Amino acid sequence: MPSSTSRRTVIKAGAVLMALGVTSCTGMPAPSPTSGPSTSTPTEPEATFSFGTAAQPLGLDPALSNDVESQRITRQILEGLVGVDQTTGKPTPLLATEWSDSNEGRTYTFKLRTGVTFQDGTPFNADAVCTNFNRWFAFPPELRKQAPGSSFKGVFKAYSDEPGLSIFKSCTALAPDTVQIDLTQRFTAFLQALTLPAFAIASPAALAAGRADILDQNRGGQAMSAFATNPVGTGPFTLAAWGTDNVTLASNKTYWGDRGQIATINFLAYNHPQTRLQALLDGTIDGYDAVTVGNFDQLVKRGKQIVQRDPFSVMYVGLNQDIPVLQNQKIRQAVELAIDKETLIRKFFIDNTAKATQFVPPKISGFNNEAPELGHDPAKAKDYLKEGGYAGEELKFYYPMNVTRPYLPTPEKVYAELSRQLTAVGFNIKPVPVDWSDGYLQKVQSTGDHALHILGWNGSYSDADNFVGPLFGEKNGEFGYQDPQVFSKINRARGLPDGKERDELYHTINAQIAATVPAVPIAFPISALALSDRVLSYPASPVLNEVFTKVQLKP
Repeated sequence: MPSSTSRRTVIKAGAVLMALGVTSCTGMPAPSPTSGPSTSTPTEPEATFSFGTAAQPLGLDPALSNDVESQRITRQILEGLVGVDQTTGKPTPLLATEWSDSNEGRTYTFKLRTGVTFQDGTPFNADAVCTNFNRWFAFPPELRKQAPGSSFKGVFKAYSDEPGLSIFKSCTALAPDTVQIDLTQRFTAFLQALTLPAFAIASPAALAAGRADILDQNRGGQAMSAFATNPVGTGPFTLAAWGTDNVTLASNKTYWGDRGQIATINFLAYNHPQTRLQALLDGTIDGYDAVTVGNFDQLVKRGKQIVQRDPFSVMYVGLNQDIPVLQNQKIRQAVELAIDKETLIRKFFIDNTAKATQFVPPKISGFNNEAPELGHDPAKAKDYLKEGGYAGEELKFYYPMNVTRPYLPTPEKVYAELSRQLTAVGFNIKPVPVDWSDGYLQKVQSTGDHALHILGWNGSYSDADNFVGPLFGEKNGEFGYQDPQVFSKINRARGLPDGKERDELYHTINAQIAATVPAVPIAFPISALALSDRVLSYPASPVLNEVFTKVQLKP
């Protein structure tokens, strides 16, 4: 791997955003409105931009698909009430121009942007906003089983069939340009949560026409609705085509904001890092995401631009306590002791990737500098296996194939090293490779026979709740983890105002999770993009809020 000095010669210094040191700003004065629709005559977009991705999207209904490649595309097509400031990381106006909170943080009133229409001509207004919120709240149980990628429960805790447990209470259209969201309790990160792609506002007419809650379509083995094959929002691009290995978007001629330079976006899927690299070198694509350690040297030698993002994801090994042998804490601790994080990071992650001892990244308020860590100690791991009564039970270890994630650049290689380390201390590991497009996420996040698995979590907004809440806020099929005390503390932390008490509670939560080992955090990976010389600037974002109207190309 090249030295950090050689890397600085190709990495754009201004591209690594420092936005994540900010904390939640819920309850702060609402921002002043930003510019609305331009009154000048903008230049018609003409450029074609081709971008290499690591996989095909799993669906284009952002409310039901939370994988990175799906979100990358839906961010171009649909917009939410609240955006993210690229410099400060704070919530910024998008479809809402301003907002205020009242009722001790349980009521939010949003003033909506006027004169905006969905791409199908349907007017954007308060009724449209409430149609979307009420849809998410009322997702039926059968749909939730079919589509575990919904973010609603991770944020709002429960659906309409358990209203007493839900943070969301109601949505009310006060006027065509004014909407009120009522919560059952204060939720400090509410505005930040609304920046998630999952809460983008879709056309009510398109949702109805596409029977958005009926997953009777199939693409690449993924169940989805007709709406998810043809989403309609207010964003700067519309879906033009979705092929077997590509998605094409076209500039939205009626977009309310700046349309940028790009008329056509081609997202081309390459499931192997080397094929993405070669496509860039050949000029087939203008850029690609998920640069791997193996690509870095070649990109440097060819003088290509490399843009790094601040680390805002965590890669981990999940342990499923629904598997009887893993209910023993000593055996789970033996897994942690067996893993050599330093070797994994050195071999498979980009330089300056940090070792993880918890699930909240260092730049987020609530990061615990003193989170307990057992460290790497194979001899002690063997002792713990004996003390735990491990008798060589077979442990199925799931890992994904044919994919690259921001938190997991080369899954097959990472699995092989982990398996070697675990086998060396006495674990009986059975590999279970699953193609990413064959439902890997659903298999490891649902109740099943996975004892161990590798995955990660890419943060979407700057708050500790975005990390510990979805992963450890309640029992789920991924970890089979049950700790009512931690569940209660996470729920309490959500409602505390920013400050020392909230930070200290997250410190405690991190320490308790670390001590009981429901999963082993490995690294806070740095992810990177590679760009051709044609690209003058790219809106790199740690939370992946990258809208291509902000891409600047050479004339």
